Amino acid sequence: MALWRAVLALTGGLRVHGTDGLPPGPCVIVANHSSHADTAALIAALPARRQPTVAAAADYWFRGGVRPAICRALCAAFPVRRSGGGSADLAAAARLLAAGQDVIVYPEGTRSRDGEIGDFHRGAARLAAAAGAPLVPAGISGTRTLLPPGGPGRSRRTAVTVRFGTPLFVSPPDSGSMIVNTFRCYSPQTVHDHERGPAVGGATAEARAQVVALVAGTEPRAVTAGRRSLVISAVPAAANSRCCWIRRLKRL
Repeated sequence: MALWRAVLALTGGLRVHGTDGLPPGPCVIVANHSSHADTAALIAALPARRQPTVAAAADYWFRGGVRPAICRALCAAFPVRRSGGGSADLAAAARLLAAGQDVIVYPEGTRSRDGEIGDFHRGAARLAAAAGAPLVPAGISGTRTLLPPGGPGRSRRTAVTVRFGTPLFVSPPDSGSMIVNTFRCYSPQTVHDHERGPAVGGATAEARAQVVALVAGTEPRAVTAGRRSLVISAVPAAANSRCCWIRRLKRL
């Protein structure tokens, strides 16, 4: 984490909002994805005590050579297939949550080429439901300018902002399949709230709505999920939310 904080300080700085709202134990973090710099920003944004690991595209980062070793060393990444089998790969990440690690997932499945946030796949919400772990939306902005999909030749120094939203507890499809007892940090009351949370589809839609608002610099005030619609009202990013600013280092 210290490495990525230092790198981002040199490339324009990092602003972080909402870490006070992170759950005390492991969680599944879902974020928008428009740059390879997103992972560095998320890891740097998390408090030092947390242990993040990242779901990375198997066909890109784990094809062979030195790339897999670098990916594991710098991001604690694990491979997830995009051409079939990805759901099983994510489901296996429940053991990482059980070991106390956060799991970072990009539910769009790939980087956005136009900056728009695409549809979210449900794998992350399924993982959260099966593991009894909170689903935490995160919005990242600035990384597309810092390191665009076109390559480092088009990059520009800029500040990056990461905002964490409201944790969601996903209702499991079958209470008998829960492994929530693995997570001793969550109280029985929290588990009860989890059981009353939205189902996988609703939680996925709600998480995406939060991410869209957070990227836009707003924070969800209230979310109401129905069978066919999701209504979200937002307010400007709260001045009261804790903000961490890693200042730019002056050029020598």
